[in-house]
Amino acid sequence: MYRTLHELRGFGKRAHDLFLQNLVKGTTHLSLGQEAVATGFGAALQPDDYTFASYRGHAHSLARGMDPGAAMAELLGRENGILGGKGGSMHLTDASKGMMGSYAIIGAHLCTANGAAWSALMRGTDQVAVAFFGDGTTNIGAFHEALNMAKVWSLPTVFVCENNLYMEYTPIDVVTAVEHPAAGRAAAYGLEEIMIDGNDPDAVHLAARDAVERARSGGGPSLIEAITYRSGGHSRADPGKYRPPEEVGAWAERDPIPLYHARLLSLGVEEERLESIQEEVAQAIDVATEFAKAGAEPDEGSLLTEVYADGGSRWRN
Repeated sequence: MYRTLHELRGFGKRAHDLFLQNLVKGTTHLSLGQEAVATGFGAALQPDDYTFASYRGHAHSLARGMDPGAAMAELLGRENGILGGKGGSMHLTDASKGMMGSYAIIGAHLCTANGAAWSALMRGTDQVAVAFFGDGTTNIGAFHEALNMAKVWSLPTVFVCENNLYMEYTPIDVVTAVEHPAAGRAAAYGLEEIMIDGNDPDAVHLAARDAVERARSGGGPSLIEAITYRSGGHSRADPGKYRPPEEVGAWAERDPIPLYHARLLSLGVEEERLESIQEEVAQAIDVATEFAKAGAEPDEGSLLTEVYADGGSRWRN
């Protein structure tokens, strides 16, 4: 998980650098500081499980095994991107890895995750669907509809709220009736209240393992609220200046990577081994970046292909 933390952090920082060079097309929503959630869950899932993410989905895509070069190329809008350069940052998808999409419509993917979970039940598999979302989603109707249906039908869906304290630019606590936007509503749907430290990959992994096993064994859905913090603004255009400096500073001291580094050292892992991992990851990010830059712009003729399941564009007629 130490390697994964660095991969996710390195990819996010490089995406920001490429944006400053005007190479990233469209907007981006980075999850710098939140990497422990994707890391812990990525280690707990089987290859054929399903993952659904919000538009802040880079980390969740990579944690499921998406090729970083293809992901970076997608951000640059190149034809060697994972979606041929037509999806961009907000729609990273790789069904071959169980990463069933990043969704720009707030909350909609929670219902879609239920559909995947229901299909697993109908097909008699033990697959699990995991839906990641932000704290703002908890004030959307789809959140409540999805939880209710998942419980009533005992679906193998794991709902994971990444509570980074802000719904875009608004503090979640000033617009929400309960103290804990996700966990505080669990009882309304007959679910256990589960809150975890979202900056601790070990804590996330243990909670993920329990929830996934519960779903896989027929125990139904879970709702987990992971408390975390994004170190940057909401999107690439947001400097995040609405946040108190003392709050930003306090959370910087809880950055998951140095904390996990210190934990591994205390457990006897050698510093040289950790440095080696960091160097290997840095080289891999460089390789991914060069792969992305080498890709061509998509051909104009491809713009309306692969929009629907049959890959055609007959809808125009």
